[in-house]
Amino acid sequence: MEQSPLSPSLRVLLGVACFVVVIAGMKAAAEILVPFLLAAFIALLCAPAMMWLQARKVPTVLAITVVALLVLLVIGSFSMVVAASINDFAKQVPTYQEKLLDATAGVTAWLGQYGVDISQQTVKQQINPGRAMDLVRRILTGFGNALTDSFLIFLTVLFILFETSGFGAKFKRAMGPEHRSLFAFEQFNDSVKRYLIIKTLVSIATGVFIGIWVGLQGLDYTLLWALLAFLLNYIPNIGSIIAAVPAVMLAFVQFGPASAGITALGFFIVNVTMGNIVEPRFMGKGLGLSTLVVFLSLIFWGWVLGPVGMLLSIPLTMIVKLALESSHDSHWLAVLLGNK
Repeated sequence: MEQSPLSPSLRVLLGVACFVVVIAGMKAAAEILVPFLLAAFIALLCAPAMMWLQARKVPTVLAITVVALLVLLVIGSFSMVVAASINDFAKQVPTYQEKLLDATAGVTAWLGQYGVDISQQTVKQQINPGRAMDLVRRILTGFGNALTDSFLIFLTVLFILFETSGFGAKFKRAMGPEHRSLFAFEQFNDSVKRYLIIKTLVSIATGVFIGIWVGLQGLDYTLLWALLAFLLNYIPNIGSIIAAVPAVMLAFVQFGPASAGITALGFFIVNVTMGNIVEPRFMGKGLGLSTLVVFLSLIFWGWVLGPVGMLLSIPLTMIVKLALESSHDSHWLAVLLGNK
C-alpha cells in the first residue's frame, strides 16, 4: 500500500517543530556544546599550521604536538588575562559608576546655565552607566566561563587535529570521489577557514592598534580594552560599538570630555580602516550572507549559546546555509539567506 505524500502545510509544520526541538536541545546543552564548538573552530584555525608543518616533512604526530602545545599556551595565557581583568575591573565598576554620575551632574549643571533644565534624578533614572560597565563584565565572564574548560577544549582540539589528517581520504571513500557532498564540504571548509583566519588576523591588528591608542592616553586597563576590541571584532556590525562604549566612558571619567572624544575617534578610525578597507580587501566576495541575516544571526546565536554564540554566529550561520543548500526542498531558504 502506497503512502500518500505529506501536504505542503504539514511539511512546513513538521519542519518548524523539528527546528524548535533542535534549538531547545542546543540551548539546554549549551554548557557542553560551547566548549566543543570553540574546540572545533580553534582546530579549523590550527589546521593550516599543521598542514604547513606536514608539507615540510615534519611527522604528523610531531606537527600535531607542536600545534597543540601552542594552542594550550595561548588558551592558558588568555584564560589568565581574562580572569585577572574580570576580577580587577569588577571591583572598580562601582567606583567608576559614582565618578561618571558626578561627571554627568557637572554636565547637567553646565546645561542649566544655558536654560536647559534637567533634573539630576532624571539623569540617574534614564542614564545608567553601570549597564555599560556591567555589559563588559558579562561578556568577559562568558568567555572566561567557556575557557574554564580549557583542558577539555585542548583535548578536543588535539583529537580533531589527529582526525583531520586523514578525514579527507576517509570522506572520499565513504561518499565517492565525485559525490556532490564532497564538493560542498570542501567549499564550506575553505570558506569557514578563510573567514576565521582573516577575521582573526584583522581582530589581532584591531586589538593592537586600540591598545596602543588608549595606552598613549594613559587610560586604565589598557590590556582589557585591547582584549575587548580583539574579541568583539568577531561580532559583526555592533561588536566594535560595544567595545568602544565602556572605554570612552572611562576616558570621560578619568580625563574629561576631550579625552573621551579622542578615545572615540581612535576607535572610529581603527574600526573603519579595518572593517571597511583592510578586511574587505582580503575577504574577497564576502560571506555570502545578507546584512540582515548577519545581524539576526548575531542575536539568535547569542541567545542560544551566550557570548561564544555571538563570536561564532557567522560560521554557524554558514553551516546552516550549507545544509539548506544541500537539499532541493530547502534550497529556497538558502537563497533567502544569501546576499544576492
